Amino acid sequence: MEPSENQSFRDTIGTMTEDGKRAWVYPKKPSGRLYNYRKIVSYGLLVFLLASPFIKINGNQFILFNILERRFNVFGLPFWPQDFYLVVMSMLIGVVFITLFTVSFGRVFCGWICPQTIFMEMVFRRIEYWIEGDRNKQRKLDRQEWNAEKVRKKGFKWFIFLIVSFIIANVFLAYLIGSDKLLRYISDNPLNHLGTLIPLIIFTAVFYFVFAWFREQVCIIACPYGRLQSVLLDNKSIVVAYDYKRGEAENGRKKFRKNEDRKALGYGDCIDCMQCVNVCPTGIDIRNGTQLECVNCTACIDECDHIMESINLPKGLIRFASEDEIEKKAKFKITARMKGYIAVLSILTGIFIGLLFLRNDVEATILRLPGQLYERKEGNLISNVFTYKLVNKTTKDINNISFKLRKYKGKIKLVSTTDNFMVPAQELAEGTLFIEIDKNELSGDKNKLVIEVYSNEELIETTTVNFLGPRSYN
Repeated sequence: MEPSENQSFRDTIGTMTEDGKRAWVYPKKPSGRLYNYRKIVSYGLLVFLLASPFIKINGNQFILFNILERRFNVFGLPFWPQDFYLVVMSMLIGVVFITLFTVSFGRVFCGWICPQTIFMEMVFRRIEYWIEGDRNKQRKLDRQEWNAEKVRKKGFKWFIFLIVSFIIANVFLAYLIGSDKLLRYISDNPLNHLGTLIPLIIFTAVFYFVFAWFREQVCIIACPYGRLQSVLLDNKSIVVAYDYKRGEAENGRKKFRKNEDRKALGYGDCIDCMQCVNVCPTGIDIRNGTQLECVNCTACIDECDHIMESINLPKGLIRFASEDEIEKKAKFKITARMKGYIAVLSILTGIFIGLLFLRNDVEATILRLPGQLYERKEGNLISNVFTYKLVNKTTKDINNISFKLRKYKGKIKLVSTTDNFMVPAQELAEGTLFIEIDKNELSGDKNKLVIEVYSNEELIETTTVNFLGPRSYN
């Protein structure tokens, strides 16, 4: 934006008054081409968010983040704590991708994809428009005394908000504990599952507070992504921008008058109708330039295009554009910084895909029992005791598990079980085993052994252990 004398809006939050009180935002109900596209995207994502915990693929919940039991499913693929390196890698990819996306296209994610915005604008605000009416009717209702009409409308709205918050809390809980367990608890007496009922009530209260009162303050105050945006954007980033060159011209804005030659008088195309401000869900004036509060929802673009059409002026006074495009008419180009992010993102994605392919269906961990040294046995045998854990990451039982030594001649003896056992689907099996090796096979006090894990004589995993033996003296 072109520098102006009054930049005080950058020092304060638009949703707070000078005395520190809340300035309630009453956005006008949006409409237009981009809003219709946004509704399609939003309702598609809403279906995805609400249905994902209840979709099963090969018996696995489509998405699950069961932190307490350390069980995670992503797109139907089960992940265990042993796969934490994949989680870290995916988080790095996500951070780099969001950084690249923000550098290129600003805060579009917030306006079009973020669950907070989708629920707020496409669910709760639409309920509000349905019950209380558009912007002016809402303002009038809030200012009038508590009569029968106000009590009826406000009470009905808050009740619907509470029901929707309760539904969202249940879905959120399904992501955490699993949909099967949630449905089982719902069909049972809730008082038998207070450990789930209390978090459900807390989640419901949190969602109700956010969507009924805190609202756009989440995006303005609480969300760290808004702060991240301010350090990532530059003059080449595509954002929702006001074309001040066209809108202000030489003599600034001017109210519309029919049959007036605005260009001859030196006035810009902006008629100062304030509709872009009235429709903004965070209450900002986009004509002041890129601001932290702007979530790039594009409501102002639709509203401004409608006004421009009404007065027979070209659309696009507010549009997706970079500051360089408005100032210098420069087209969008991939900058060196973007290329760097793309390169890092490509490398991380390649590594992640490779790690996914290398990921085994069975994870074997064999560790020497702490505090135990070797033991001498008859027949010149040296014995070590180990504990083992086998994690089955698949949805099928793995049968006839057995252990074998690679290279070394020796025996592996399991404690309290047969030599062949099974690991149930998505479960782990653990126990104790002894490894006995002839002393002559050993070379010194520390020997690295490779242990092979078989299922029905098919090699499914290998792991290594350190085997202790007598120290050799030359």
